[in-house]
Amino acid sequence: MSVPAVPSDLVDRLRGAGCVFAEDEARLLVRTGATGEQLEALVLRRVAGEPLETVLGWVEFAGRRLVVAPGVFVPRRRTELLARVAASYARPRSVLLELCCGVAPVAAVVAAGEVHASDVDPVALGCARRNVPHGHVHLSDLYDALPGVLRGRVDVLVANAPYVPTDRIALMPPEARDHEPTAALDGGPDGVDLHRRIAAGAPDWLAPGGVLLVETSAAQAILTTKAMREAGLEPRVEHDDDLEGCVAVGVRPGEPG
Repeated sequence: MSVPAVPSDLVDRLRGAGCVFAEDEARLLVRTGATGEQLEALVLRRVAGEPLETVLGWVEFAGRRLVVAPGVFVPRRRTELLARVAASYARPRSVLLELCCGVAPVAAVVAAGEVHASDVDPVALGCARRNVPHGHVHLSDLYDALPGVLRGRVDVLVANAPYVPTDRIALMPPEARDHEPTAALDGGPDGVDLHRRIAAGAPDWLAPGGVLLVETSAAQAILTTKAMREAGLEPRVEHDDDLEGCVAVGVRPGEPG
């Protein structure tokens, strides 16, 4: 199958709008198969600053194409570390739960016996259902509306909860601050409000020997692990400099069942 040619004026328009990888983006837009007015509509959305991923309808994550939609939080490459650490703990019979899941990137790529994902955003959950057809999706503010049957059974509890300090949201790139939900970005005054809530509730939901994994930043890791320690978990931190990823790990004491 021949690859459609990329019009040079399209590259120029994207570059003029500030797209650093204008040639690559133009190629991806053309490869959607859209032509004429349909292609122009996609280009206008991108030139206006909408993330390329939501314009295309997918994001590449850990070797998979995951569904995304306008107005949802787009998974970052750094979150592949969270998925990798989760995979190192997951077993064929493990129960995995992804809180603050967004489009559920971790639940989509980590193999486990029973998979659950939850979020407060119905639009993101619509994407999550498509990305995790084998799992169970819940509309819930953290643990509030989760099925009680999960209590004390979760082996791997993962969360990429918001961790941008409130006063730094205005400094984020326009793609994020103007096109992603503030609730998916705002972590409170020091960025760790949600981490504290997640850690405090985790022991009730984790199985003995179960693990809580929370994406954080190198600067905030001390606060995230402090919250885990105060909740009775045994914390440590995983880093990946290439991905610029940081994951706080908290293990519930006890022997796995």
